[in-house]
Amino acid sequence: MASCTRRRFFRILLGAFLVLPTAASADFPMMDDILRRAIVPESIGEIWVLIDDKQSTLKVYRGNTELEVFAPVRVGRGGAKQQRVMGDRTTPLGEFRVDRFNFDSKFDIFIGLDYPTPTHARMALDTGLYSQQDYDDYFDYYRRHRSPPQETVLGGYIGIHGVGEGDMDIHRRFNWTNGCVAVTDQEIRRLASLIDVGTRVVIR
Repeated sequence: MASCTRRRFFRILLGAFLVLPTAASADFPMMDDILRRAIVPESIGEIWVLIDDKQSTLKVYRGNTELEVFAPVRVGRGGAKQQRVMGDRTTPLGEFRVDRFNFDSKFDIFIGLDYPTPTHARMALDTGLYSQQDYDDYFDYYRRHRSPPQETVLGGYIGIHGVGEGDMDIHRRFNWTNGCVAVTDQEIRRLASLIDVGTRVVIR
């Protein structure tokens, strides 16, 4: 009897795990709605980052309290937009989470973001960039690796980084990245001291 009970428990647990991608792949609100909601702090003590493309600023908040402002920040040479495609050198808009730090980057420090998010995958399906198979493969990869695939038509390897080996004069004057958000080396070091893996980052 105990053996049957254990088997039944594991079947229930496995079933619950397998429906997770269904929840993740449900219909998502439009990006504008997501961005409007995203700028509300999740809690009074939440440290989070708001990157504003139009104002060319990066602001660090604790709840609603502004802690730091970095300006100007630089985005991709193709600007910033909701739907990014690999190779177009645009910076994706949306709500992200920090998922890694590289302290040995050629850009001084690289703070990776979890792009493309499930929201971006859904938009890709809706606009025809993803086939249904691409969409299913996205969530299969996400389920297995707990991170999004980086080699689809949406591209990847998006993050916040310093200038590092780049040209500081170009940084002062132009958007120059391949899709990331760039700040000065001093600013990226300060930012890295304030945030951690899991920190929410909103790019609007």
